[in-house]
Amino acid sequence: MTKVLGLTGSIATGKSTVTQLFIRENIPIIDADQISHQVIEPNQRAYQQVLRAFGDDILSSDQKINRKKLAELIFNDKAKRDLLNQIVHPIIIDQLIEERDRLISEGHALVVLDIPLLYELNLTNLVDKVIVVYTTRKTQLDRLMHRDQLTKLEAEQRINSQISIEEKKQKADYVIDNNGTKEVTAEQFEQLLNSLKTD
Repeated sequence: MTKVLGLTGSIATGKSTVTQLFIRENIPIIDADQISHQVIEPNQRAYQQVLRAFGDDILSSDQKINRKKLAELIFNDKAKRDLLNQIVHPIIIDQLIEERDRLISEGHALVVLDIPLLYELNLTNLVDKVIVVYTTRKTQLDRLMHRDQLTKLEAEQRINSQISIEEKKQKADYVIDNNGTKEVTAEQFEQLLNSLKTD
């Protein structure tokens, strides 16, 4: 029987570090962010709907949607952000389910759904267990400011746009504490794999 794991965290908690560990173990991962980029490509399911909603100004010269322009358009406008989400989220979720079911039918023991907004979008019903990659808010803030060259205020705004990492930690079935070194994270990952085998 396939076990489906939801992998989530919050911005700058280091989820990609854990994703790499799953890849190293040849455990298939379905990446919701990757799907969200694919669905707005020309000839893909959300492309025309997004253009109708936001106009040709968001196109690059190669007729692809310029994600940077789109992001600028919606960042400070909740109504536009909600509209984009109404268009793309159902399509992303359909594709997640399609890919999950395909991997289950192939008989994989573990399948991972990497969904940054797993709790925000109430998608826990798509998975059997949830893993949260956790850091303290201070670590999160420091990493985000450093990684994206943001001011403290900008970084705080981005962090506050998601459910707090403390709340996600409380809801999780498994927590990987990513405050320390990559080696410590890798050790916790090994322990997690062992407990999944016995669960």
